[in-house]
Amino acid sequence: MRYRKFGNTGLFVSELCLGTMTFGGGGGGIWDNIGTLQQADADRLVGRSLEAGINFIDTADVYADGQSEIITGQALKNLKVPRENVVVATKIHGETGTKSVNSRGGSRFHIIDGVKASLKRLQLDHVDLYQIHGFDPATPIEETLRALDTLVQHGHVRYIGVSNWAAWQIAKALGISERLGLARFESLQAYYTIAGRDLERELVPLLQSENVGLLVWSPLAGGLLSGKYTREGGKEEGSRRTKFDFPPVNVERAYDCIDAMRSMAEAKGVSVAQIALAWLLHQKPVTSVIIGAKRVEQLDDNIAATNVRLNDDELAALDEVSQLPAEYPGWMLARVGEYRRKQLKEAADY
Repeated sequence: MRYRKFGNTGLFVSELCLGTMTFGGGGGGIWDNIGTLQQADADRLVGRSLEAGINFIDTADVYADGQSEIITGQALKNLKVPRENVVVATKIHGETGTKSVNSRGGSRFHIIDGVKASLKRLQLDHVDLYQIHGFDPATPIEETLRALDTLVQHGHVRYIGVSNWAAWQIAKALGISERLGLARFESLQAYYTIAGRDLERELVPLLQSENVGLLVWSPLAGGLLSGKYTREGGKEEGSRRTKFDFPPVNVERAYDCIDAMRSMAEAKGVSVAQIALAWLLHQKPVTSVIIGAKRVEQLDDNIAATNVRLNDDELAALDEVSQLPAEYPGWMLARVGEYRRKQLKEAADY
């Protein structure tokens, strides 16, 4: 397990992060389609993750209506994990609690109440990373940032991040934070897979320019890239996507990727899932890849991806099969900037 610098901070997190969306379902709704693990199973997964060197755990207040946070916090307590040994992340934005008109979004009202509820469920006095789970068009970004900065100043939160925001929204937030001297977003949690590289258009250049970390959710595209699915055979019975077909994927491109990864997996004696995860771990913008599991065996297979190395030829082959179609202004930026990029390369090589 390797550890990577987290955004523009001095914090280091493991290249894999344990996601807990599979914890606590069973009350109906979409969470039952994702996972219904209860305390004993969760304890085993958390324990195995820590043994493997994972020091990063991600949850959210909306996962299983708060049960995921409860189970995650209890697991850390049951396993007697020293607080400084684990980086705990949670999120806020969706409806929680009694679901009143103000129990949602990024308002100061919801954020201040929300962190108190999350800390109680997690049995912690602070969370290391507090993330806004989505963009709230009803709340000024400045209000959200001021509320988050208050939490940082009071010690309830160490770092702040964002999830599922557009590049312009993040850029605006970073500018506000710099102008007002507020805590800034140090990470983006976003969907990214070899079959879904959309964020490379606008988000990746922003993250690299502003030194913001990237946390990847659903790295196997809801199980589609796990190796259980084939172009001919369709969906494996019992797999998550048979009940919850998310996130949206260009299926033909995904199967092209799966075909290419399967041959590499067979040659290396590893699983297709490990190749998909290894590809992400080879991408420079990625800070940590969030993996979720229902069984220890599944978790172990994902963890083993940290030992898979892809050479330049393999990476080039995967890049070719998964490449996004050209889109404006990307193709024009590439064209008009070609000469200057060549100058920069020549200067660097001199």
